[in-house]
Amino acid sequence: MQYLLMCCFEEARWEKLPEAERDRVMREYGAFCESLAKSGQYRAGAKLASSRAATTVREHAGRRVLTDGPFAETKEQLGGYHLIECGDLDEALAIAQRIPTLRVGGVVEVRPLVDAHS
Repeated sequence: MQYLLMCCFEEARWEKLPEAERDRVMREYGAFCESLAKSGQYRAGAKLASSRAATTVREHAGRRVLTDGPFAETKEQLGGYHLIECGDLDEALAIAQRIPTLRVGGVVEVRPLVDAHS
């Protein structure tokens, strides 16, 4: 089964971390992703640009409306994702708990993918 690990972080908090700390977290991220690739569980992943670069698409009264910025006003912003292959939710949660940004205030939402052919 595939799971999406959505990694969220408060961008302002990340920017306030000392550069050495951010560098260390990103090196740990590299090792984390490499270990997933070696285990055969890694399917895809990417770091996203800042939410300031986002454009949100909505529909209002039958017309498309484009708005600069993220979809919702939240404390944390989606910063990246990992698509992984796991036997079950417990295995996906164990992997999510290894994500380096957790120790500096990050949040990870874990969701199973739905088979589109079901």
